Amino acid sequence: MKFVDEAYIEVAAGDGGNGCSSFRHEKYKEYGGPDGGDGGRGGHVYVVADTNLNTLIDFRYARRHEAKRGQHGMGSDMFGAAGDDLTLRMPVGTIISDAETGDVLLELLVPGEKQILAKGGDGGFGNMHFKSSTNRSPRQKTMGKPGDRYSIKLELKVLADVGLLGMPNAGKSTFITAVSNARPKVADYPFTTLHPNLGVVRVAPEQSFVVADIPGLIEGASEGAGLGHQFLRHLQRTGLLLHIVDVAPFDDSIDPVAQAKAIAEELRKYDEELHEKPRWLVLNKIDMLDEAARKAVRQKMIEGLKWKGPVYEISALAREGCEALIRDIYQYLHAQKPPTEEEKEALFDPRFDR
Repeated sequence: MKFVDEAYIEVAAGDGGNGCSSFRHEKYKEYGGPDGGDGGRGGHVYVVADTNLNTLIDFRYARRHEAKRGQHGMGSDMFGAAGDDLTLRMPVGTIISDAETGDVLLELLVPGEKQILAKGGDGGFGNMHFKSSTNRSPRQKTMGKPGDRYSIKLELKVLADVGLLGMPNAGKSTFITAVSNARPKVADYPFTTLHPNLGVVRVAPEQSFVVADIPGLIEGASEGAGLGHQFLRHLQRTGLLLHIVDVAPFDDSIDPVAQAKAIAEELRKYDEELHEKPRWLVLNKIDMLDEAARKAVRQKMIEGLKWKGPVYEISALAREGCEALIRDIYQYLHAQKPPTEEEKEALFDPRFDR
């Protein structure tokens, strides 16, 4: 598959360099004293959230990542150089956890964010550190400390504002093509989408949001049936779910109400919090129905699902109703965001006092 959202790797920071035991040797100085330098620090392992990456495929082939160790201390009071740091670039939305315990170590949520994953070991002390009035010729030195080592699991959850739900061939890929810059594969057979697609929807020059299209779900997806089960995690970070339902299936035996109930049940089985997320019902392919049939199927969906949330009627192919939907989505998302510092200041600005 093109989209890789899990990987297991080994990460090792550099060990610290050893301290040096040495004595000064100069002409006409019989007892020069200790001059052994300290060892250098081992290299750290950093991770950076890179917006240019959208998969973890590189880490499927490169499993071992190790920073350089610190240089050993030397005579003449020379300290060892620190080991070179190692920087790993990962997609935004990557969760880094300990593969053995399952504990989450880091989450990369902000583009360009840089965090330290494994710390390099400290360098050892040279014998110059142990000189005292009672120990004029110390021969002690310490070894460098080992760097952090982890067996880690990388898991990618895409960051999107809106997630698309629906059965295969419900029209999700057609919808994201109609409203955004994404160009996923669209065909007349199920499971056309094999990996998540992200699209940026621009409502105005400075108004936009991100939509995520995952492979279609089928009954039993939460237990592993179909393709969509392994991508349900990508909906957990969205702020709004659009449940797209095909109201004009080619097979008359298919019941859109039963399909919508099945999808909702799969969400509940997979994650109760995901099931409780705000969800809007979007009736797609209405261009294939006349006015009377549209009203009938809308009423049937609302009554069959006992739906109390927003309902939209669209035709993704003809782009009918899409503009009003994306405008309402943006207004909803904007209302959910906390006010910026400028907006907070404006609330207390005496010029706006009424």
